[in-house]
Amino acid sequence: MAIKLHYHPLSTFSRRVRIALAEKQISHELVVVDMPARRHREEPYLSLNPYGRVPTLEEDGFVLYESTAILNYLEAARPSPPLAPADARGRALVDMHMKLCDLQLSRHAGTIMFPKRFLPKEKWNQAAMAEAKGEIEKHLAILDKQLAGKTYLVGEQFSLAEVCYIPFLDFLPLMEIAPPGAVAAWSTRLLARQSAQATRPEK
Repeated sequence: MAIKLHYHPLSTFSRRVRIALAEKQISHELVVVDMPARRHREEPYLSLNPYGRVPTLEEDGFVLYESTAILNYLEAARPSPPLAPADARGRALVDMHMKLCDLQLSRHAGTIMFPKRFLPKEKWNQAAMAEAKGEIEKHLAILDKQLAGKTYLVGEQFSLAEVCYIPFLDFLPLMEIAPPGAVAAWSTRLLARQSAQATRPEK
């Protein structure tokens, strides 16, 4: 049975998984969850994912519903082509960057992106958005030093770390964040990949 991915086309976390599936050329079925109609908060979806979020992956009765767990599963179950180094230290570095992406970028980006994409301006929390922007800029300054003279974050290999970042790098202009030099060049390379282009949301 092929992999079934329950997702929404505007979901950044769903996009991560779609990018990995494309990079690994894994056959799969896409199932859109109608989030505007609140189907993610109803049965039968809640029986799959009790948190009512996307994405959710199904394969032969096996269910996963957190994006980084899904990415790690795909890498373990279908290691070729690889999206992580074979050695323990390289893999640990990829795992570290995946976690830092969520802690230092994703959660702050959501504070800015969700209102800008889906809410009228009068409902924006400008103070929270400004604070989030500052935290993201601090993180990108750290990344800039780590990327200096490098093509990718770990071992000069496109990895799951990059997969995690791509959906959020696409929204730096929306967040009115100008990335520093090495991050900007890295972002341009990543967003030009076929997998990134094919999964890019309409807004």
